[in-house]
Amino acid sequence: MDIARSLRAEARRANERRLLVLAGDPETTRERAAAALDAVDIPSAETTIVGPEPFLDCEHHEQSRAEELLGRTQTAVVLDAHEELRPDAVGRTVGAVDGGGLYVLLAPPLETWPEKRDGFDASLAVPPFGVEDVSGHFRRRFVETLRAHRGIAIVDADSGTVEQDGLTDPPPSRPVPSPTPPADAQFRPETYVQCLTDDQRDAVRAFESLQQDDEAVVVEADRGRGKSSAAGLAAGNLAAAGRDVLVTAPQYRSAGEVFTQATHLLETFDVEFVRDRASNPQRLDVAGAGCVRYAPPDEAALLPDGPDVVIVDEAAALPVRRLEQFLDAPAVAFTTTVHGYEGAGRGFSVRFRDRLSESDRAVTDVSMTTPIRYGDADPVEVWAFRALLLDARPPADQLIADSTPETVEYRRLSAADLLADEHLLREVFGLLVLAHYRTEPSDLARLLDAPNLTVRALTHDGHVVAVALLAQEGGLSADTRATMYEGGRVRGNMLPDVLSTQLRDEAAGMPVGQRVLRIATHAAVRSRGLGSELLSNIKAEFADHVDWLGVGYGATPELVRFWADNGYQTVHLATSRNATSGEYSVVMVDPCSDDGAALAARHGAWFQDRIAAVLSDPLDDCGPDVVRAVLRATARAPSLSLSKWEWRLVAGVPGGASVLDTNPKPFRELACRHLSDPIDPTALAPREERLLVKKVLQAQPWPTVADELGFVSERECMRTLGGIVERLTRLYGDPWVQEELDRHQ
Repeated sequence: MDIARSLRAEARRANERRLLVLAGDPETTRERAAAALDAVDIPSAETTIVGPEPFLDCEHHEQSRAEELLGRTQTAVVLDAHEELRPDAVGRTVGAVDGGGLYVLLAPPLETWPEKRDGFDASLAVPPFGVEDVSGHFRRRFVETLRAHRGIAIVDADSGTVEQDGLTDPPPSRPVPSPTPPADAQFRPETYVQCLTDDQRDAVRAFESLQQDDEAVVVEADRGRGKSSAAGLAAGNLAAAGRDVLVTAPQYRSAGEVFTQATHLLETFDVEFVRDRASNPQRLDVAGAGCVRYAPPDEAALLPDGPDVVIVDEAAALPVRRLEQFLDAPAVAFTTTVHGYEGAGRGFSVRFRDRLSESDRAVTDVSMTTPIRYGDADPVEVWAFRALLLDARPPADQLIADSTPETVEYRRLSAADLLADEHLLREVFGLLVLAHYRTEPSDLARLLDAPNLTVRALTHDGHVVAVALLAQEGGLSADTRATMYEGGRVRGNMLPDVLSTQLRDEAAGMPVGQRVLRIATHAAVRSRGLGSELLSNIKAEFADHVDWLGVGYGATPELVRFWADNGYQTVHLATSRNATSGEYSVVMVDPCSDDGAALAARHGAWFQDRIAAVLSDPLDDCGPDVVRAVLRATARAPSLSLSKWEWRLVAGVPGGASVLDTNPKPFRELACRHLSDPIDPTALAPREERLLVKKVLQAQPWPTVADELGFVSERECMRTLGGIVERLTRLYGDPWVQEELDRHQ
């Protein structure tokens, strides 16, 4: 095909990429793709097909496996979108095309494509909605970006008509001069010879600080800037100098470039080292020196075998709780993608950087902007950023700096509203990115197309200062409720699913609710009541139309208090940590009708009935301040019906006549009663309440409790608990119980 030859020649001349769209009948587009790749003479070893059929003799993956291309580059990638278009697959595949290469998209006729419903659309049709309720807004916008951007050729494969040739007539690429090595570099000189840009040199130079303890390095960059390569060059130097370097990333393949660069560097050093082995392909050992080794995040967070340095690659894809654990390493580096599917780098900055700055480490920051894989004017990158909103961000601080609850406007934003105003869409999506650890391109499609989602926002002078993404849940048919109750997979409907399957309440799927999937306030105007203002408006709008408002999230004390202050009450605390947040997830509801109130009441009661038991077993490591906040957010006080013998047992503890271990049950009931709905909220200091949680409810050993709560000795800790029990007994015990207490003083 002449158009393919022209695109390929131009791409190679400019060291850029080009996108070829072949639209039409599936078989015809595949035949034309084969002809195009044959015409440009790209070897099969440098080609990958991502789609339903391996119609070429080359590497092939389904769209669901597009992550196999992470950390790799190919000269040509073909995305076959006839059966489905997964936005995440677009993000993962487009970034795998090297400079001078072609990205080939196979699609139905573009005029009708937005109206077709495919496999990805089916995933958006959560009950009670059907696939016919899914809109085509994302693909309509996607097609518009294909037609609007430079470097994109569109061909009607059925007729052979070239709608646009995609040629931009760029100047030839100019050789990029090698960066000048630092005059006072600490790493070996061969290292800096391998740096391809000034940015990469500066990043490697920053890694030199890891030779000392209590240092931290943060490298932020878009894809293709060479941050992982810089980490690999540093790892090779550190290992050659005798240090044990532990590398972690969401998957080993994500860290593959670190090991590749470390291997190449050690070869130039002419040192003996053991390469990757089939039995253990995740370790490089330098003879008589150090090593570079990989461990998955959950294992690496335990710092196995005491590494000297930890390098966390694609750090934004990991939860803050996990990242915090790496601060216990002697020296640590975090590399992260600013924009992209691996994780929202800005979210990493907002959430984790506060924790990092509070640590005792000296922090070195590096930002890499110059592309290495392709030219810095690459039109395909520009298109991908706009099509997938990879660089979406909130409005500039100065535009909303004066926002208060009195100055903002509550807006109900439809998909049509967002499509009609690109700036509004970017501000909304930019704020939602900050509300989640890993926002992916598919989230943009859900925002625009999913029939169960709605967007509500507060704006100041037209700019978004707070946004919430809501999901309709519940109102399920009897058959769907039965399927859910019996453990069947029902998409969406997280809150009814938890209450039905885990808590065995089949009727939980009957009431209709709106769950707050995400809520975010602009960082420049937080702590002004804007989040609460948004929730107040949401309740005013929906209260007469739903049975409940709900939320589920990784619990922190601050978040639990925020939701409780806005009328939400605890109904469930998960017994395993959330893989995304690293926290125990809490489910809270704000009832809006009699049916919603009944749902909240029975689950609130069931929660109180079981919480003491689970805190001493699966939740024995849940933070005491989380436990305090979750219990305080319950809507009712648990019953306190101790027998006379149990009260005598409790009353004997302060004077030493009885001990807690004889029967922990009454002490746990007393603790839950006070922590949930105290008669006197000032009766206990925060540390005393933490002691109640850790010793009475979580049954942790005295040495652990005393150490973690800062008591000078176990004896002091025990005496403090005795005083707590005495105060609670006087608060909640009958007069005769207090007399019993006085007998032992």
